[in-house]
Amino acid sequence: MSRRGALLFAAMSVIWGVPYLLIKVAVVDLGPVVLVAGRLVLAVAVLLPFALRRGALRAAWRHRGTVAAYAAVEMAAPWWLLSHAELRVSSSFAGLVIATVPLVGAGIAWALHRERLDGGRAVGLLVGLVGVVLLLGVDLAGGADALAVVELLVVAVCYAVGPIIVARRLGEVPALGVNTLALALAALVYVPWALTDLPATPPGPAVLGAVVVLGLVCTALAFLLFFALIAEVGAARATVITYVNPAVALVLGVALLGERVTLGMLVGFPLVLVGSVLATRRSRPPVPEPVALPDAAGDEPPTAPDSRDTAGQPARRAAKVASRRPW
Repeated sequence: MSRRGALLFAAMSVIWGVPYLLIKVAVVDLGPVVLVAGRLVLAVAVLLPFALRRGALRAAWRHRGTVAAYAAVEMAAPWWLLSHAELRVSSSFAGLVIATVPLVGAGIAWALHRERLDGGRAVGLLVGLVGVVLLLGVDLAGGADALAVVELLVVAVCYAVGPIIVARRLGEVPALGVNTLALALAALVYVPWALTDLPATPPGPAVLGAVVVLGLVCTALAFLLFFALIAEVGAARATVITYVNPAVALVLGVALLGERVTLGMLVGFPLVLVGSVLATRRSRPPVPEPVALPDAAGDEPPTAPDSRDTAGQPARRAAKVASRRPW
């Protein structure tokens, strides 16, 4: 990984490990709808002036259908589901379930024939699946809310699909325009809904601070950094930040909210991490066959096969185009 990639990876690992704590702090007083609406409005307010000044919205608007789909699976649906789930489960447990994103991403990439499923990746998917079963099964047996678990698994699927949409369909569109338009479209859905669900009493400073950090840092800044990470390391592997996100969520939840570490977390989460690493590792390039020399008659030699690892190349190539766009 390049130095730029390492810095982006470290920043995103922390920035997207914090929201679980902030959501837990704010959702009880505000409710999921108002919390998501506030997060969206703040992010749009910050990004819209930059997007307008740079003309980034015009290109994004030409792909508005795809951007709307991206907004639905990366923002509108998962943010509500995550907030709703955290009404009934701990922030640390929510963060650990979202650690399944690389497994889901690897499975989708294999199903779409974008990545080869060699023996190591197959073992990784199996080990990760065992970890998920242990993580969720043990905690469900211990009284975890089943509906919340289902909601978190849907969030994991959404977070795995979002980067794939970006890489395959929006790679040549400026990231600033895509994110700003997506956030604005999601806000148009949530703001009218939130106005009918406002809390009866004004929230306290801690709740307001949590919403502000969610909107400005964990949304506006984070999406720009995440696009840069996709461009640097590829769409499927950009989700590997979820190796560290759950650890951040776990530490913060236990240290600041006094949340309990369960047996399912201790047994299942390490297997999920090991499985994710194996399932998302790069395939070794095939050994090129020797090129035959032309014979005396002057026949052309056969073309040697391309020895590069082409699995997932279209997605990574499209994402790298976005890295050259001014944000």
